[in-house]
This record gives sequence, C-alpha cells and structure tokens, in this order.
Amino acid sequence: MEGEFTNIIKVWVSVFASLSYCYLIARRIPKGKLRLLSLIPNFCLFFIVPLKFSSFHLRGFTALFLAWLANFKLLLFAFGQGPLSLDPPMPLIPFIFVASLPIKTKNQSPTPIDSSKDNPSPLSTLMNYAIKVILLAVVIRSYDYEQYFHPRILGFLYCCHIYFCVEITLATVAYMARLILGLELEPTFKEPYLSTSLQDFWSRRWNLMVPKILHPTVYEPTRCLATHLLGNESESVPRILAILNTFLVSGLMHELLFFYIGCWHPTWKTMFYFVLHGSCLAAEIAAKKALANRWQLHPAVSCLLVNGFLVVTVSWLLLSEFVRYLLVTHGISEFKALVGFI
Repeated sequence: MEGEFTNIIKVWVSVFASLSYCYLIARRIPKGKLRLLSLIPNFCLFFIVPLKFSSFHLRGFTALFLAWLANFKLLLFAFGQGPLSLDPPMPLIPFIFVASLPIKTKNQSPTPIDSSKDNPSPLSTLMNYAIKVILLAVVIRSYDYEQYFHPRILGFLYCCHIYFCVEITLATVAYMARLILGLELEPTFKEPYLSTSLQDFWSRRWNLMVPKILHPTVYEPTRCLATHLLGNESESVPRILAILNTFLVSGLMHELLFFYIGCWHPTWKTMFYFVLHGSCLAAEIAAKKALANRWQLHPAVSCLLVNGFLVVTVSWLLLSEFVRYLLVTHGISEFKALVGFI
C-alpha cells in the first residue's frame, strides 16, 4: 500500500506538469491542427500513467479520469471548445483540476440551474453519503456468506457494490476539489435508482460528467454530419444516429477501462451492453415522440421497469466479466488492505 501512495505522487506530479504545459504553452498556439499536434505527448502520457498502479481500483479510476475524460477535454481544448477554453481563461490551478478530474464548475453550464434541486442542505447530503458508505460496508461484509446466496441475489449485490463504489469515489473527489477551488461544482450523480426512463438514467442521473463530455465530442459532431449528409427533412434520423454512435464510443472507452482494470483481452460484452442500451434508448425516444404524451406509465412502474432492465443487463453482460477474472475477490482484498492501512 505504501508503494501505491508513492505511485500516486509520481503520477499526479507528471499530470500537473503536463497540464501546466497545456496552460502555459499549448494555449498560446492557434487552435486547430497545430495545437492538436502540440498536445500529442499529453494524450500519450494520459494513456500510459494508469498502468503505473498495481491496484485495479487505482488503474480503473485513473484511466477514467485521464485516459478517457482528460483526453476528451484536451481534444476539445485543441479546437478552442469545451470546459478548458473559457473566455476569459480560468487560472492555472482550476484549469488543472477541471482537466484532470471528473468535475465541472456550475458557471460553465449553458443552461440555468435550479438551486433548490442541485443544492440540498449539507446535512442531508452528509446523511445520504453516510448511508451509502454503510451500505457499501454491509455489501462487502456479506460476501463472507456468498455461498448461501442465490446467484441472482449475489448479482444484485455486485450491482450495488459497483454503484456505491463509483458514486462514493467520484463524490469524494468532487468534494475535495470543491474545498480546494472554493467553487460550486455540478453534481456527478443524481440518485440514478430514481430514473423513470433510460433517457433519464443516462442523460440526467448516472455519472453525469461522462455524458457532458460525450455530447460535444461525439453526439453533436455525429448529428451535424448526419444532418449535412441526409438533409434537414428528418430531424429524428440524425438524432438516432448520434445516440447510437455516442453509445458505441462509450462502449469502446469502457472496453478500454476494463483492459486497464483487468489487463485481459476484450470479449466485447461491454461493447454489446452499451450498443444494446443505445438502441433501446433510441427506441424509447422514438416511442415517446410517436405517442406524444398521449399515454405513459405511472412513474413508480416505469422506475421499477428501468431498474429491472439495468440490473438484468448488467448482470448478464458486465458482471460475468468481473466474476470471470475474480475482480470481486481482488476488490474485497484491496478494500480490506486499505482499511488495515488506515
């Protein structure tokens, strides 16, 4: 564990130096192909540094932060777009934090934000995450008795494990960044288990920093290209193509994350999972447009259906990879090692 802390220091010192170069030098290069060429060393570095860690938790989250999100932000930055290309430019330290972490300051949002919904009281937020930490501990402890659980119950526990682990980690990172920067940040999760549709889940509730970066880098370019090629006669076809391509890219990036986590050859089940969800989301949007709000399910029923679909597809396509490579077992041992170190 001590060696991993040394690796953390080395990795983030290199990230700090790399992003300082982007801010002090690359930013002065005219946006476009020249700036993109100047950022190639940064792209390469961010693809390599996750492999520095032996812990698959650290490899996975570092790959999400740097190999995926940071590289996509730098791609937008190369063409004068995205959260790193504000006018006037943000100071150096916020630039580094926004570039390297899954955070977004609220003043970057082009749409008004309802403070009553996005700013719950500190006490309620604390209680919310305290409950989730306790539930994660209960889930991890329950693995000691997994031989007594039905496989479907065990699959449900794995889903809870992934959700609690990802949300608590990203919320902790965002909280620390907010303390250091002194800025209000947009939430990373909005209670995804309350989703009433796939569109609600993927666009408004689950790991919001990912759709916020996929929208300008994949969705909008695909939609504009499809509109240019197909004309303006049909708005729905370019939108559906953009959705499918966005989920395709997301599937590819998740395959890359799983390569970092387990260092195994892809089986493409993860890709199929996201293609399936993208297709279902496109069908859902088309159905909503066809029905035009003439008929809809009760929110409680739709919430149960969405969560059931998510649990079934995750158990079918994603958890089999975790079980196959014993990542759950390794993950529990890493949690216990961290607790022992603390």
